Amino acid sequence: MTDLIQHRLAEIRRRMHEQELDGVLVLVEENRRYLSGFTGEDHQFDESAGALLITDRSQVLLTDSRFEIQAHHEAPAYQVLIYPNGLAKELANISQTLGIKRLGFESNRVSVQQHLNIRKELDKTENRLEMIPLETFVEALREIKSGDEIEKTRKALFLAEDVFRHVAKTLKPGMSEKAVAWAMESGMRHAGADSLSFPVILAAGPNSALPHAIPTDRPIQAGEPILFDWGARLNGYCSDSSRTLILGKPDDTFLAVFHTVLEAQQKAIAAIKEGASTKAVDAVARNHIHAKGFEGKFGHGLGHGTGLAVHEAPRLSPLRESVLRSGMIVTVEPGIYLPEWGGVRIENQVAVTAGGADVLSRLSTTYQIDRI
Repeated sequence: MTDLIQHRLAEIRRRMHEQELDGVLVLVEENRRYLSGFTGEDHQFDESAGALLITDRSQVLLTDSRFEIQAHHEAPAYQVLIYPNGLAKELANISQTLGIKRLGFESNRVSVQQHLNIRKELDKTENRLEMIPLETFVEALREIKSGDEIEKTRKALFLAEDVFRHVAKTLKPGMSEKAVAWAMESGMRHAGADSLSFPVILAAGPNSALPHAIPTDRPIQAGEPILFDWGARLNGYCSDSSRTLILGKPDDTFLAVFHTVLEAQQKAIAAIKEGASTKAVDAVARNHIHAKGFEGKFGHGLGHGTGLAVHEAPRLSPLRESVLRSGMIVTVEPGIYLPEWGGVRIENQVAVTAGGADVLSRLSTTYQIDRI
């Protein structure tokens, strides 16, 4: 792990040199872990388990006493400093000691109030430090996964899929969405997941027309779509899957919607390879759905990257364009959502390779419970 951390730090320092930065302040939880091994969690936006301060010659993990033992154990490549009076005061002191003049910080994580607090403490020192907002400074490195990261994702995915198979075979009309969602959540926990990638989405009938539906007490009925979207986090890495099932015999609407979504996914996966445009891959699925008569019924992007966070770059979307590179992991999750009827979404994670896409899932895409 130490060699891997040193390699990542070397990449950060290379980028610092390119942008003429004397130091970088890292507060995003996943970025802290990626660059140090420290797994302390921020339980809400206005709470922090700590920060990394990286310069050309040193790396410091600033945290509070709650995480002191954990920080020393998990981040041996770092000097650990405990701040009894808060991050802002400690950062001002150490920045002056290290002679930092241009400090990059993650603008997507530092609130206006936090920035004001840091700036206030910095201005008390003789060090005229300039704070430089950064976007995707660390995240850009996280886009390309190592073989080990891909395998960790695959293991998280297999765990989550095994739980789905078990829960799906227990489905009966009359079970509530909440009960099935809890069976998924508790099953992943019992199977050894660190946590969930996100709260389980379980929606049946008209509720499945809501892409991010919250499970309710509504009973599941025969003949209606049952949409699952779930994921497990294992060894820090996230899985993300969606399947749509049905109890009983599907009607013509379900079959038309389901097969259109499945074909759209298959066509998009076939278009994925190193050098492909993310916008173009999205268009492959979107155009197929439109051609089948469902224009305007697929509102979200086709997919997103996964890793230490369940949503990260790149994005497969009509709104932004980037180029796929080998080692990226992306979801491919087309859907069709019809108000008052319901929706269908099918999602797989794939790893981008030079020659195409390696589908990480080993789970069938069928809607038939007895064929999962």
